[in-house]
Amino acid sequence: MNSSDRLKLGIFMPSCRNLMALTTYKPDPEDWTFESNRRIAVAAENAGFDFIFPVSRWMGFGGECDFMGDSLETMTWASALLQATTTLEVYSTVHVPVFNPVVAAKMGATLDHMSGGRWGINIVSGWNKPEFDMMGIEMLPHEDRYQRTADFITCLKGLWTEEPGSFNFDSKYYKIQGGYSRPQPQRKPHPPIVNAGTSDDARELVTNLCDVCFICPMTWEDTSEITRDVKERAAKKGRDVKVVASVMCLWDEDPNWAEQERQKLIDGADHVAIKNWFDVLGVESGSFDHHTYEHFAFTGGGLPLMGTAQDIVDGFVKLSELGLDGILMTFLRYEQDTIRTGTELIPLLREAGLRN
Repeated sequence: MNSSDRLKLGIFMPSCRNLMALTTYKPDPEDWTFESNRRIAVAAENAGFDFIFPVSRWMGFGGECDFMGDSLETMTWASALLQATTTLEVYSTVHVPVFNPVVAAKMGATLDHMSGGRWGINIVSGWNKPEFDMMGIEMLPHEDRYQRTADFITCLKGLWTEEPGSFNFDSKYYKIQGGYSRPQPQRKPHPPIVNAGTSDDARELVTNLCDVCFICPMTWEDTSEITRDVKERAAKKGRDVKVVASVMCLWDEDPNWAEQERQKLIDGADHVAIKNWFDVLGVESGSFDHHTYEHFAFTGGGLPLMGTAQDIVDGFVKLSELGLDGILMTFLRYEQDTIRTGTELIPLLREAGLRN
């Protein structure tokens, strides 16, 4: 995230079917296609966004909306979108159990070279058991998953920064002898590394080894607590870790329009897809009340901002005051709202001192 803007702006891209809300109300049901993603990426660059960020899935969650049933692999996705743009940062999302770190390092360095240093990686420890069952990959206990992820990141950094042929690593999960990866990335010391997670293990991992912590807070209180804790942990380790949050944005000149659209999303809630989502997360769906189901139908789990353009900007100001470094925006109408962000929100963000 190279820009000097006080608040970075990104888009949580519709790289899977029916993102982001778990609902049957979807004005553009085909926005997951590559051609749509390409148009959104180009529009994002023209609008002044800093980065785009994909969801990575290997299978979906069913339901009437077929949530994430179609999905684009994010290394190849990034390679094409980096060629379609010139300034935008493009991230790939990598599931640790699926990739050998030597392979991921080579692919990442290639993407870095293809783009002149505009690629970054979001590393996921892996929580979707049906996906890994499909591949015959063992699902490790939570604590072990994060240790493997720490080893994976250590290997990436070593391959990207140490003299090619000199990197050695030996752990329970990876054994690398004479690790060699050339070319090494142009971006120094290495491409930005992101991790999403709010457990104690995740917060320790991100503050020890990552550059950015990505969060999906459901409330303002969640946003404040997680952001403060991550910043404090990083500071104690002499590190500066950025925090970026997923935010669903609905706005119009008519202040009632956003609430009407929200109600359409809730009325179309796909309870089968939501239950499947909760079940795979390993959470008892019975512990979620009606409000939580509505929240996932509306936002897919992120923080909602609604109202007029000024209301959205006022919310961004508040989030910046809570310590957030960036917003990963999700939309109901992705291409249209990407363009509208450039014409309607970014000028107001400049007036508020959040953008240059």
